[in-house]
Amino acid sequence: MMAEVGEDPSAAWVIEAENLEKSYGTFKAVDGLSFRVKRGECFGLLGPNGAGKTTSIRMLYGYSPMGAGRLRVFGRDLEPNLRAVKQRMGICQQEDNLDPDLSVRENLLVYARYFDLPRAEARTRADELLKFFALDHRGGANIRELSGGMKRRLMVARAIINRPDLVILDEPTTGLDPQSRHQVWQRLEDLKHRGLTILLTTHYMDEAARLCDRLIIVDRGKVLVEGAPEALIAAHVGREVIEVNRPDEPLRRFLHERRCAFEDLGARLVVYNHGSDDLFLRLTRDFCPGGCTLRQAGLEDVFLRLTGRELRE
Repeated sequence: MMAEVGEDPSAAWVIEAENLEKSYGTFKAVDGLSFRVKRGECFGLLGPNGAGKTTSIRMLYGYSPMGAGRLRVFGRDLEPNLRAVKQRMGICQQEDNLDPDLSVRENLLVYARYFDLPRAEARTRADELLKFFALDHRGGANIRELSGGMKRRLMVARAIINRPDLVILDEPTTGLDPQSRHQVWQRLEDLKHRGLTILLTTHYMDEAARLCDRLIIVDRGKVLVEGAPEALIAAHVGREVIEVNRPDEPLRRFLHERRCAFEDLGARLVVYNHGSDDLFLRLTRDFCPGGCTLRQAGLEDVFLRLTGRELRE
């Protein structure tokens, strides 16, 4: 099956998406989206609810046809090579779609049949993955007996049963407690270090900052920014964030005069410090008798500044 895709050995990109579009009636879910993913990197696709993330990745693995644009995977156009490409791809969807009538190990073995893995190889591979994801002690358990973290680890394990060259993870840690999230992160970091190419969507900015080599932030079907997490933080919010509660007009005038980047949220100001060594001292001494909050800038600050703070339902 792999030979059909005829991977172009000169292709520098595992995924090339050019001007993707997808509409549902009059609603344009994806509007000219373009990005490229390098071999061996973890690439993040971030955005608020309704930004077009899930629609984009569904086009990528052939679940939903493109409205317009071009998709190349492994150096070849996707649609005429879809079956062969999917043999080299693993998918972990948002929804829990494990078979509740099968055991943990059986979920892996049955899924392996879709990729024509010989039974002996499938059993060996299942045992390897159960051990890798710390599930080997639950191999005979029913799915209903697993915790949420165990289920998500099993879904990631199932997504790589076929030793894919590319795995797509759609919000793999949503709803997990901190301990379970960190376990999944550790396993994904191990997979990345082994050379697996990962496309990740997530609502957790700390997850994206930790795992992603590069990422895009998408809103209303369009790319807002692209780059490495550290570079995006430095460019859009600086090295520090100062938060001021109950700001007054003299403070606002001072920030305007200094041409400081800030967001005015009414009862609170969020000030982005791009390099001034004395800004926090000045604000604390002259404008914040009750004190200000100083913290390191993060990817969440970039996300909120670019996509806004209003709720998306």
